[in-house]
Amino acid sequence: MRNIKHLFIVAAVGLVPVAGMSQAAVDLYNLSRPDLRGTARFMSMGGAFTALGGDISSLNQNPAGIGVYRSSEIGMTLNLDFQSTSTEAQGSKISDSQTRFSFNNFGYIGSISTMSDVMPTFSWGATYARTASFDRIFTGGIGNLNGASLSNYVAALTNSEGIEPGEMLSGDNYNPWLDGNAPWLSTLAYQGYMINDSEVDGKVNYSGLMGNGTTGSASFQVREKGYVDEYSINFGGNLYNTVYWGIGLGITDINYTQLSYYQENLDNAYIAAESKVNGEYNIVNGKADYRLSNYLNSNGSGFNLKLGVIVKPINELRFGFAVHTPTWYSMTDTYWGTVAYRYTPQDQNSFYDNMTDRQNPAPETNDGYDSWNDYNMRTPWRMMFGVAGVIGGQGILSLDYEYRGTSSTHISDVQGEGYINDDMKTYFKGTNILRLGAEYRITPQFSLRAGYSWESSPVKKEAANDGEVIWTAGTIPSYTFDKTTQYITAGLGYRYKGFYADLAYVHKNRESTYHAFSPVLEDTALLQGSPSAKVTDNNNQVILSLGYKF
Repeated sequence: MRNIKHLFIVAAVGLVPVAGMSQAAVDLYNLSRPDLRGTARFMSMGGAFTALGGDISSLNQNPAGIGVYRSSEIGMTLNLDFQSTSTEAQGSKISDSQTRFSFNNFGYIGSISTMSDVMPTFSWGATYARTASFDRIFTGGIGNLNGASLSNYVAALTNSEGIEPGEMLSGDNYNPWLDGNAPWLSTLAYQGYMINDSEVDGKVNYSGLMGNGTTGSASFQVREKGYVDEYSINFGGNLYNTVYWGIGLGITDINYTQLSYYQENLDNAYIAAESKVNGEYNIVNGKADYRLSNYLNSNGSGFNLKLGVIVKPINELRFGFAVHTPTWYSMTDTYWGTVAYRYTPQDQNSFYDNMTDRQNPAPETNDGYDSWNDYNMRTPWRMMFGVAGVIGGQGILSLDYEYRGTSSTHISDVQGEGYINDDMKTYFKGTNILRLGAEYRITPQFSLRAGYSWESSPVKKEAANDGEVIWTAGTIPSYTFDKTTQYITAGLGYRYKGFYADLAYVHKNRESTYHAFSPVLEDTALLQGSPSAKVTDNNNQVILSLGYKF
């Protein structure tokens, strides 16, 4: 059980003596999660290629797939992604959609005959692949907060730290963003009137805007954009035309950007009657409208190794095994947060705000400062097994199982890293993935394909069911927990001499839960719950691969 004040080692942001962190365990999971992406043939068979090989995308999955090659190949893949995300809360549903085009895959495979009975062929290859896409937009509304407010959450956190009000206000030769030790989230909230101070028994106490008789609603939006690209070099061969082996080195680039806001509109709120800059102020009832906005960019580069083998005891049966080391990343994050507000005390004909343009709120409480962090991240190990059968020389059935040690995601070279790594083990568990694929050759030129993939939720029940304190970082208190992910796929292929063209359709369904902030806190009496919403991704992809074998 850790004390609340440890949060601020992790969550304080800004260019302050104790450097803050922009990443928490929930963020590391998001960055380390791979996606099912690849060539049209690979995708149309649900990615079940661990025991098959012979496809450019199989090199990113089981590098032994390169050992299956007996000729050279060059190919490319284009991807058109129709994204749709819906958010449901308290009977209200909002949908967002966007269309994305990407150059998904390109590769070259070279193969030579060694004229040896021991290792008849040796192959090498270089590929580019987009292994993950972060693109998503979702918007939601909470019609009734039911007594839960972000302001009360931040007040409880600020109380635990023993911060004086003066530490969060600018003064002569003092800038709280550069000189202070208070977390940026607390400073944002205090300067934005989300939390107010009073003296109780000679001790400063902070309170939020939600109190007896307060009612209100909330709205939010999260815009995510980014990718993981991998450039790989692979070598492999076959032994006695029975055992195929491969090794691959992957160089990765990652770039993730999130723009988000969370807004509350409260009636009969407990607000400051006037500005705090003149010292003492009164707390009165009134209308409170505020919006917390955040920006986060995470980018870096890394490397990994992949080892694999495929065994073909008879022509009709293959077994495959592959292991992926973690990807070791060197990362840099840039981030900022702002609060825009308007407060209208009851029985007064005036309001106060920080909106320079009445139509477009201009948050100014961070004085234009942002911050950054450098750190190292290690993604989980991955292991996969596969079996495939050839039926009558025309059909293929393949089945894969993959285990990903999600909870072993690791961060280092930052203050508070021990708490973050402990949180990974507290919130997450290993992920199980099943993939099934089928192909049937109608004629020597045309083939039909279908596939399915299922991925279990990586979140432990205690965390998913509001039984754990969910620690977040920086000025982003919200987080999203994934449930299951499914892919339903189909496609067709055409071959003419050395040329091939493959087309695939992929439907992806992923369910997750959005929380505005942690529903529970340790060492406090705050058990107010958290505004939450069901988020459902229903994405449809059309994938075209073109290539030539020679």
